Amino acid sequence: MLLKIIRYIKGYIRIRVIGYSAERFLNACSHKGIFLWGLKPVGGAYEMNITIKGFRQLKPIIRKTGTKVVIVRRFGLPFFLHKYRKRKLFFGGAFLFVVMIIAMSRFIWNIDITGNQSRTDESILEFLGSKNVEDGMPKSDVDCARIVKDIRKEYDDIIWVSASIKGTRLIIQVKENEDSLPVVNKTEEEKEQEARENATDIVADQECVITDIVPRKGIAMVKEGDQVKKGDILISGQVPVNNDAGETIAYQYHESDADIRGQTAIAYEDSQEVVYLEKEYLDVQKEEYYIRVGDRFLRLATIKNQYEEWEMHSKERQLRIGKNFYLPVSYGIRTANPYRSEEKKHTKKELQQILSLRFKRYLADLEKKGVEIIENSVKIYTGPEKAEAKGTLTVIMPIGMQAPSQLLEIPLKEEQEETGE
Repeated sequence: MLLKIIRYIKGYIRIRVIGYSAERFLNACSHKGIFLWGLKPVGGAYEMNITIKGFRQLKPIIRKTGTKVVIVRRFGLPFFLHKYRKRKLFFGGAFLFVVMIIAMSRFIWNIDITGNQSRTDESILEFLGSKNVEDGMPKSDVDCARIVKDIRKEYDDIIWVSASIKGTRLIIQVKENEDSLPVVNKTEEEKEQEARENATDIVADQECVITDIVPRKGIAMVKEGDQVKKGDILISGQVPVNNDAGETIAYQYHESDADIRGQTAIAYEDSQEVVYLEKEYLDVQKEEYYIRVGDRFLRLATIKNQYEEWEMHSKERQLRIGKNFYLPVSYGIRTANPYRSEEKKHTKKELQQILSLRFKRYLADLEKKGVEIIENSVKIYTGPEKAEAKGTLTVIMPIGMQAPSQLLEIPLKEEQEETGE
């Protein structure tokens, strides 16, 4: 690859050697140290590549061997510059383009975030924007170490962050909820304090009757058949440690874990207007091509039309050179699909079908979440302006959510409470 670039910069010529002494011509070139490559027989002659310097040394060889040399084609930068030597605007534009590329290479034009699962790219980009890390910032202002510290400080569940610059891209890689953490030697007091701080309870997220409870970590505070209210502790992360006398002398702290199900009632309500707009799409599409530089748009067509109603769809791509050299220039197309709308009314049967279909989808979603339907009292009511589906569902469903544990004090022993005599 490097050799091809060097040859292109220096320039070379494709020649055809005609005559009965072509072999003598090749031997003479070898004797003179003239480099030839790409040798190929063509119709009783030979074609080959030769450097510009070597071509200038051929005259005595041609005369001595009685051959004829014809130039087939010229390659390389010297011939290109000679061909367009009078086109000053072309070279001026090319020079300006190179200058602009060099200038734009000093800025960040794309921020790429990978490894995030629980948060969207947009939310992390918004946070980075609050720290003045955004598209268009100079590379010299990018402090990768500071970006790493800010992200780890803002998001507790992100345990590893890497920030690096490649081309005009700022690449941020994150890791969330990784189980294998570095082993750090801690004292027993530090371990106990950490356990206290991380202890969690499972509390009721709604009012229900407990139908099933299987603790895995923590201690159950309720039993099957108990009526609980929202906020009641179902599983405590603090397990008491008792002595032989049954006195609590300490607590073991856990992040509570359990399978809990309860019976509760869910209110359901949905509605559908009787009057609706029916769209009739026309066989007409208006397209508008555009180029966006930063916040400025250059439109290459227009989507204006005589129709009052239409839908707009757009596609956009950012320009880049190679994989990592992004430019602050995007191009895209906007398409307008005109339509005519007409007011129509649903029949009573159609309203029932629409609301019934939505309700079936709702029940299917509940079943996917592990919800068991016990009783269904949802009914459809039809009025002059809209139809409504209202009622309640009696269900058995997973219950509980994590909450920081309300730490308990260890009871004092009687002998500790007595004063010395």
